[in-house]
Amino acid sequence: MPEAPAEHGRMGAQDRLVIALGLLVLLALLWSGIRPYDRATWLLEVAPVLIAAPVLAASWQRFRLTRLLYGLIALHALVLILGGAYTYARVPLGFWIQDLLHLGRNPYDKIGHFMQGLVPALVAREILLRRGYLSSQGMTGFLSLCVAMAVSAVYELVEWGVALAAGQGATEFLGTQGDPWDTQSDMFFALLGATAGVLLLVRWHNKQIWQIEQAAAD
Repeated sequence: MPEAPAEHGRMGAQDRLVIALGLLVLLALLWSGIRPYDRATWLLEVAPVLIAAPVLAASWQRFRLTRLLYGLIALHALVLILGGAYTYARVPLGFWIQDLLHLGRNPYDKIGHFMQGLVPALVAREILLRRGYLSSQGMTGFLSLCVAMAVSAVYELVEWGVALAAGQGATEFLGTQGDPWDTQSDMFFALLGATAGVLLLVRWHNKQIWQIEQAAAD
């Protein structure tokens, strides 16, 4: 059920939050596109942001998401944008984590795949519950995990397709850093993100879904 619009054209708290998040993501996107490490890799990495932004804008009046979900989508976008600017294997934050945990490689791409599981799982969960497709919390959580893993699998197939088409030119986009199990670990981190979302954020998510439904009913 869509959220009721602000009365008399007044801008509500959610409107201000989404506008602020949108501007933050836009500024980050513009910054990242000025002098990215590799222009082709930048375009591939930020492509999900360029696709999602118009979809979210078009659905704003008809199906507003929860504040929690808008915040997580913006965070995911910033992770992708930063990875696009530096390439995932060169993001400074990743080197800091690598040194802190004494890892053998820059792990920043795993943050991206964690978010790749977390965000689609909660998007699926919200749609399934608010559209009335499911009423069981357990089944909703399970199917949300399935959706997130399907998204992860499709992304890995896209990476495979880019690698076949571009050959060595896809090295920066793939970001495997010599790890033969990179695909499997990417999907594992997506599973961790999705699981964290449907287990740890359920109460927060349910509360905000209830608030939207109450506002629409008034």
